Amino acid sequence: MGALPHAAGTTFRVWAPHALAIAVVGTFNDWDAGRDPLARDDGGKAETWSAEVAAAHPGDEYRFVIRTPDGELNRIDPRARRLTNSVGNGVIYDKDAFDWGDAEFRQPPWNDLVVYELHVGTFSKGMHGRPGTLDGVRKRLPYLRNLGVGAIQLMPPFEFAGDRSWGYNPAYPFAVESTYGSPDDLKALVREAHATGIAVFLDVVFNHLGPSDLDLWQFDGWSEQGKGGIYFYEDERSTTPWGDTRPDFGRAEVRTFLRDSAIQWLEEFRVDGLRWDATAWISSVLGGGRGAPDFIEDGWRFMADVNAEIAECFPGRLTIAEDLRSDLAITLPPDKGGAGFGAQWDGLFVHLVRTALVASDDDHRDVVSVAGVIGDAADEAFRRVIYTESHDEDANGSARVPEVIWPGYAHSWASKKRATLGSAVVLTSPGIPMLFQGQELVEGSWFNDEDGPDWQLRHRHAGLVRLHRDLIGLRRNADDVSRGLRGEHVHVHHQNVAAKVLGWRRWLEGGPRDDVVILANFSADTFADYHVGVPRAGRWRVRFNSDWDGYDPEFETVDSLDADSEPVEHDGLPQRVDVGLGPYSVVILSQDE
Repeated sequence: MGALPHAAGTTFRVWAPHALAIAVVGTFNDWDAGRDPLARDDGGKAETWSAEVAAAHPGDEYRFVIRTPDGELNRIDPRARRLTNSVGNGVIYDKDAFDWGDAEFRQPPWNDLVVYELHVGTFSKGMHGRPGTLDGVRKRLPYLRNLGVGAIQLMPPFEFAGDRSWGYNPAYPFAVESTYGSPDDLKALVREAHATGIAVFLDVVFNHLGPSDLDLWQFDGWSEQGKGGIYFYEDERSTTPWGDTRPDFGRAEVRTFLRDSAIQWLEEFRVDGLRWDATAWISSVLGGGRGAPDFIEDGWRFMADVNAEIAECFPGRLTIAEDLRSDLAITLPPDKGGAGFGAQWDGLFVHLVRTALVASDDDHRDVVSVAGVIGDAADEAFRRVIYTESHDEDANGSARVPEVIWPGYAHSWASKKRATLGSAVVLTSPGIPMLFQGQELVEGSWFNDEDGPDWQLRHRHAGLVRLHRDLIGLRRNADDVSRGLRGEHVHVHHQNVAAKVLGWRRWLEGGPRDDVVILANFSADTFADYHVGVPRAGRWRVRFNSDWDGYDPEFETVDSLDADSEPVEHDGLPQRVDVGLGPYSVVILSQDE
């Protein structure tokens, strides 16, 4: 389907069951609809139309002219691989011409991932006030590599209306947003990211399309009740918060259309995973998800089928659902009735942890609830993505954690302290941790599609960037002293509700350099000698102390030093240690031997 160049020209094929006639026009035939008509496939019996055009080659622009009972329509190819812009023309693209080189990339295992979500249009600055580009992201890869992240997740980089957008209004799910660059620019980003050891995930939107600049709308002229035509539901199931543009998951051709888009990015662009936006709006009309009375079984089956194919054909690639309903069926295999995703965003985690961070009074910090979301992932740790900031939390009438903590004073001691406390909780809790662009800078501004991170903070907050780098290094066990942070096992063994202090143990197999004990203080109080239980005797080394003044000159209210354990049972464990614990701080302990 689409425009397929080959040695003898280009084959054009399009699905348009209600068309009376179709022609392809373009720069190769002077846009003359009389020169290159398409014919119905299968001897005139099929719903697809095709033609071989010897004069059409990669780089040529093209459109389809569709004759209907009500007149003539001029349409962009729904499967156009490249566009001049969202209201322009398709461009014939040779998908096999890109040089990938001979380097091979092995994606980090899921328990080694630290994901960094970014928005292409703002992550780097464009020229002359234009949005940032894929090439701009590529040029910041050394920074991301130094930070230590294992994967970048691009907010949807597919052709949308206008030049600036979050990307959740894709008009053409096969094309790279022309403002961001070309398909080859995305491939170059993936190639270079892989060369630096970083995986690439894409955010895909299948719950709706458009709604603007959408030639798919009544594509071949047919519709019922003024609805969207062949690509969309024609009844109440069409309705979404983004317009009446929910794809008709009951039509095999529409499911194939969306499936082919998903597979294209994995196969041709070699991306390492897909994050599916708002999956509850695929499986239900009003976004209630699988258990809702308006459940869309065809949508659930579509997700399960695509995920089953990805699991079989692309083993190790990760698909992530933004379902936000803590539905375990989202990550169950399709043969067990599940949707087959590898992981899902944990909406409960972000809500409860973020609420505890931004509360204006220590008495209002619900550490019991925080303990619950840290410890509720036993045996399914890497089936969830955990975070305190994302494009949703940092916009939509809200702001980044530092700004919410103290509006107008995002760079205050309190904001820096509690924001980094949140990052530490994310990076030491079981799950796949995710940071949002600028979080490591302790950026305060709310997210929008015009203003990116304040990169001057790389210098002003250099210590806080190092704090995040040190945390990521421990999370990924860079120095082989914290293997437990890559393990599934967790036990929140210490809950001091009065003092607002939590302690939890993480382990993979247990033992020195594996067992990790984390202490988190959610209060403004300082503790010079805080008791916490540890699983074995010996010296426990302080691997990380977020209160260190090397991270910020306003920090360090108490020393936190290595300590030998005492044979005193504490927190249900056989030994205890005493450590210094600063306000709104995290201390991480493990043993050498």
